[in-house]
Amino acid sequence: MSEIEQFRAGIRAWLEANCPAEMREPVKDENDVCWGGRHFVFKSLAQKAWLEACAAKGYTVPDWPEAYGGAGMSPAQAKVWREEMGRIGARMPLSSFGIWMLGPALLKFGTEEQKVHYLNPIARGEIRWCQGYSEPGSGSDLVSLQTFGEDMGDHWSVSGQKVWTSYADKADWIFCLVRTDKANKYQGISFLLFDMETPGVTTRPIKLISGNSPFCETFFDNVAVPKHQIVGALNRGWDVAKYLLGHEREMISGAGNADRLTTIGATMARTVGLDDPLLRADLALFDVDALAFSAMGEKFLDEVKVGRGNPAQPNMMKYAGTELNKRRHELLMAAGGSRALEWDSEETAGGAAARGWLRTKANSIEGGTSEVMLNVIAKRILDLPGA
Repeated sequence: MSEIEQFRAGIRAWLEANCPAEMREPVKDENDVCWGGRHFVFKSLAQKAWLEACAAKGYTVPDWPEAYGGAGMSPAQAKVWREEMGRIGARMPLSSFGIWMLGPALLKFGTEEQKVHYLNPIARGEIRWCQGYSEPGSGSDLVSLQTFGEDMGDHWSVSGQKVWTSYADKADWIFCLVRTDKANKYQGISFLLFDMETPGVTTRPIKLISGNSPFCETFFDNVAVPKHQIVGALNRGWDVAKYLLGHEREMISGAGNADRLTTIGATMARTVGLDDPLLRADLALFDVDALAFSAMGEKFLDEVKVGRGNPAQPNMMKYAGTELNKRRHELLMAAGGSRALEWDSEETAGGAAARGWLRTKANSIEGGTSEVMLNVIAKRILDLPGA
């Protein structure tokens, strides 16, 4: 066998020996997702065992260096890992904004001390992070943010407000954009990290039309942030923020969870009756589009590895992925018929289908609206003239 074939055989054997049967079942609700963190409560012993087994091998972040909690896999090896996980339908051992967004930013901009200090706990699922970007008056135009950090010598005193802060009420730490120079709009923002239990931090959930509250308002009242908890240079946080936004948009697109988008037809055929030929045709078309989306993601990853990636490609992934996810839930609702409209019963898991469908309406807003994504694609990839 070739070296990569030997690697695949080893990964396959390890997964068969260590991935519990329960962790090979499709995710049914939020409790099936392992977020980690100081206050996370495991749903089952299998969920805990799966995280611990993967963390011990560095498989929660397989392509991170071993020094930072990863397995040090090459791009080709990481691709094999994803393929073998998909082959058995294994759940991700850990879902984390620290992995999807902060980790890549720290790997690029963090000091060696910061990488060792923050990345290892992220890889083990010990710290749950949230993102402090949007404000009531600063959404797509983030450079207009007003949360301010006053220089107090050995620390910043941060005051202001963030909004749409996903899972802020459950997070341990926040990576936050803070204005540290009011005179310079673009070069006066810094990227700070701080504990959500620091005095002066409060959160308030925002109830959505789905009835759930993944988003929060977050308030800072003279929050003391030590000077060493800045990533990148002072007043150059926008450099870090832009880099992180690319990874956020890939995460929202579902690029790291393509199995959630593909083969929906086969999944639904096992669970509901599909007598309607038009619905079957829509399902088949969805599967084709989802597989094409997955192939596009692999292509973009390969281009990034050889230095040929376009900075606007994450915008394409974000737009296409969110539109696919909305279509996925539309199909689930169509297949469920009137039963999918039920809202409260135990039989429908508290209206999971309807609540999930309503939740997807935010996909085309969060992380940059679809209109903004299309504008970026038009200008940066298609090179179209402005209006």
